[in-house]
Amino acid sequence: MVSPSLRHRQGGVRIEVGRSRMAILRAAWAASGLLAGLLIGLMPIGAGDVARADTAAAGLVLNLRGSAEATRETVQRPLSPEDSVFTGDAVATGAKSRIEIRLGRDTTIAIGENGRVKIDDFLAEAGGEISLEAGALMLDKDPESVARPIKVNSDFGQIAVRGTNFFAGPSRGSFGVLLLRGHVVVTAAGTSVELKAGEGTDIAYPGAPPSPPKVWAPERVEEALAQLR
Repeated sequence: MVSPSLRHRQGGVRIEVGRSRMAILRAAWAASGLLAGLLIGLMPIGAGDVARADTAAAGLVLNLRGSAEATRETVQRPLSPEDSVFTGDAVATGAKSRIEIRLGRDTTIAIGENGRVKIDDFLAEAGGEISLEAGALMLDKDPESVARPIKVNSDFGQIAVRGTNFFAGPSRGSFGVLLLRGHVVVTAAGTSVELKAGEGTDIAYPGAPPSPPKVWAPERVEEALAQLR
């Protein structure tokens, strides 16, 4: 849809007709060129064009069940497998939906239903930062990766990631982080805890410190991971 300001500009184009046929032809030629230029200028820009206009792709959609969309600034676009995602995108899933995205060369994230993850800064060879804004997240980073660590931010705290596979999200009334493989440090309210494989920590509310690490019971592990299946 053309914006009101562009409509005004388009409506303001006038053709003045002179007395001679040549003048009429010249006016017509000029008008046609001007209108063609206006039409080209007024052609709608696709959401993907806006997303790609000033940034390189940060990743690629691998799998999608249900629906998901990416929002960058005020532009929304639906996502499908093989679509690119970009720095600045906020990826959101719908109800009963799940999306899997490869970031860079060696990091994969899965977002559960009604989830939202913002790609704050991500370079293929240099790691980056993402923000978990809603829902559950699973991140798997190749243990052989040479890229710098990834930081996962949330209202509850920050997770520093190396070659790691972990869950983060709602778990039994708290924000839980469960380490499945590798190494993570969870920091909140000025307190840091380091998790070993099989251990988890809870943050009761934004501004609360993480609980001491402890091994999660198999039932709780299953509950957490079920959010991403």
